[in-house]
Amino acid sequence: MKYCGLLILWLCSLWVSAQVKVHTDMRTPTWNTIGLRYDKEISPGKWGSVYPEPLKKLNNKVIELPGYIIPTKVGSKFSEFMFSIVPIASCPYCGTGDIPAMIEVKMITPIPITDKPVKLRGIFIINDSGDDRSEFFLLNAKKV
Repeated sequence: MKYCGLLILWLCSLWVSAQVKVHTDMRTPTWNTIGLRYDKEISPGKWGSVYPEPLKKLNNKVIELPGYIIPTKVGSKFSEFMFSIVPIASCPYCGTGDIPAMIEVKMITPIPITDKPVKLRGIFIINDSGDDRSEFFLLNAKKV
């Protein structure tokens, strides 16, 4: 019986050591604030986004965010792309649970594609117009 318990512990340790970390956690207070956005039924059958006051305070402010480039076109350098707290391999399109929505980025100068995290600085804009564009933008962005 003693050996059976040791065998189980050994097998469990192999399983745990075989776990691969998919990505670096990019969570920051700013990403957490962006994640405060939620949907609410405004009238019967009509839903809309709600931007709590801490999130509204970021609107039109220069912010810095670490994250992953999610290309929207084919290429090796990009001046426009989506930006996420998780890499493309981890389904950044979800934007649910504790994953904040992606941000549409407009760079001052193009940057090369990478699967490594990057840090950007730019003007954060909340698009609350209700149109079909992204809900969040980072304009005049630069790599930090």
